[in-house]
Amino acid sequence: MSQFQTSWELYQQTVPNDLDVEMEPMAPCPAFPDPANDFDRNIPRICGVCGDKATGFHFNAMTCEGCKGFFRRSMKRKATFTCPFNGDCKITKDNRRHCQSCRLKRCVDIGMMKEFILTDEEVQRKREMITKRKEEEALKESLKPKLLEEQQRVIDTLLEAHRKTYDPTYSDFNQFRPPIRDGSGTRSTSRSSSVQGFSSSEDSSDPFSSSPESKKFSNLELSDDSDESAAMSIDFSHLTMLPHLADLVSYSIQKVIGFAKMIPGFKNLTAEDQIALLKSSAIEVIMLRSNQSFSLEDMSWTCGSNDFKYKISDVTQAGHNLDLLEPLVKFQISLKKLNLHEEEHVLLMAICILSPDRPAVQDTRLVESIQDHLSGILQTYILCRHPPPGNRLLYPKMIQKLADLRSLNEEHSKQYRCLSFLPEHSMQLTPLVLEVFGNEIS
Repeated sequence: MSQFQTSWELYQQTVPNDLDVEMEPMAPCPAFPDPANDFDRNIPRICGVCGDKATGFHFNAMTCEGCKGFFRRSMKRKATFTCPFNGDCKITKDNRRHCQSCRLKRCVDIGMMKEFILTDEEVQRKREMITKRKEEEALKESLKPKLLEEQQRVIDTLLEAHRKTYDPTYSDFNQFRPPIRDGSGTRSTSRSSSVQGFSSSEDSSDPFSSSPESKKFSNLELSDDSDESAAMSIDFSHLTMLPHLADLVSYSIQKVIGFAKMIPGFKNLTAEDQIALLKSSAIEVIMLRSNQSFSLEDMSWTCGSNDFKYKISDVTQAGHNLDLLEPLVKFQISLKKLNLHEEEHVLLMAICILSPDRPAVQDTRLVESIQDHLSGILQTYILCRHPPPGNRLLYPKMIQKLADLRSLNEEHSKQYRCLSFLPEHSMQLTPLVLEVFGNEIS
């Protein structure tokens, strides 16, 4: 009995569903101790009759295919054997054919039972059931959505675009005018004393406004009527974080433009529609991208060192109030909790940019067709690659985030207008920021 128990425990651990094709449902067996703690999965399964490699649990015992077939044939023929020796032959893999009597006796001794042998009709029915189940599984698999090669290429393109335009080390942040927080005292502000972009006494050009991306917008020429000496004399203590965050937003706009240019189909649009889409969606995509640096632990955006760890108080020191910041933080929290794959994240950004209902878009039909294609890829990706339970209602939740972004965009525009109407504040903004968010300002 101990040998039978050991074989049964071994079988339970390794092949719980590995029933022989000719086995009937097993009768309730006595409960055995759980062998999980002392079972070694690397131990090979051994036939209880001859010691050969076992293939599973057959007729209530762990055996090889040879002994399984021998027992079945013997029981069906109701064969009787006589041992030519003394009736206690040791059965091995090599001599198991020499003494059928002792081999059959060994089969019975380890627990093999003729009641577990199916009739020919039962075997046929079981084979038909197995075949039917395999066909159903094959049909189910064939009906399951699959990513097409073209769809995978689009995803790969967007991933590459994002990785080329998003630096997870945030090393470029050192180029911005340094963050000056209230109560921080006299930090090094030699670079912050000059206002337009990254201008300084040595270099008055704005790298953002002179970049090819910034020229992608309108032909409007933004003139700077203030000279540097006047700018340097202005007291910016009220909004101490505005220069730094203005540079950060200007930098982010450039990266959004670079990402958009690599979206499949975006370059098929007219220059006017590209500009309209980017102007309307830039702040929304920036909010989406910033979710990668958002931390649920302290509700801040951490971009490398502590100097570039942004809290709500920092953004209020750049001129925004809680009417924008409270819903923005709620948005970041809910988006973070969706646990989006990077593929889903880049598709959502692309769908956000390619919105046909943006103001001033002319060829809405073409924009809509590109967006529909991207939406279809996103839905297919979620079905194929995002495991449950996270994929439940994930697509509608993501689309709801786009609606939330519209509300945030509207509030941002309202607060930006209030900020930009004050010359001492608007002159802290870069030309690219003025171009994208405030083209009504002269």
